[in-house]
Amino acid sequence: MKKILHGILAAAAVAAMASAAQAASTVTSTFQTQITIEDDCEITSPTDMNFGSVGLLNSNVDATSTFVVRCTENTDYTIALDNGQNASGGTSRMANSDGTKFVTYELYQDSGRTTLWDDTNTVSSTGTGVDQTFTVYGRVPPQATPPAGTYTDTVTITVTY
Repeated sequence: MKKILHGILAAAAVAAMASAAQAASTVTSTFQTQITIEDDCEITSPTDMNFGSVGLLNSNVDATSTFVVRCTENTDYTIALDNGQNASGGTSRMANSDGTKFVTYELYQDSGRTTLWDDTNTVSSTGTGVDQTFTVYGRVPPQATPPAGTYTDTVTITVTY
């Protein structure tokens, strides 16, 4: 009887191990992920160009402004600046509050203020996928000084890619 009981227990143990081995079985499958990156650009963080407070406009008054362009990596693009809302005949002008008096100014690509930056003289670059900061160099040249007051203009930045 002991031998029979031993045999039954051994058979039960083998059956339990086979059942445990079956319970540990797994199945796998896969799926794909996908995204399509398109050429894209954005302009952020433009700072105002403030020429400060001056008396007579008998010498150059210089100022700078910056903005950030972020384009997808390897995207070629150009940056144009318009001549502002108060431009006349291609000349950029800041206007007083009633729009009757003006102060002329110029925008440049370089700190030496030798290369104009406008809608025909553009800056070209290639996207890196991260922020690229650009500096605009402004100059109010000597000119007849208009009446005291605050003079402003709005310049539009255009990125073409």
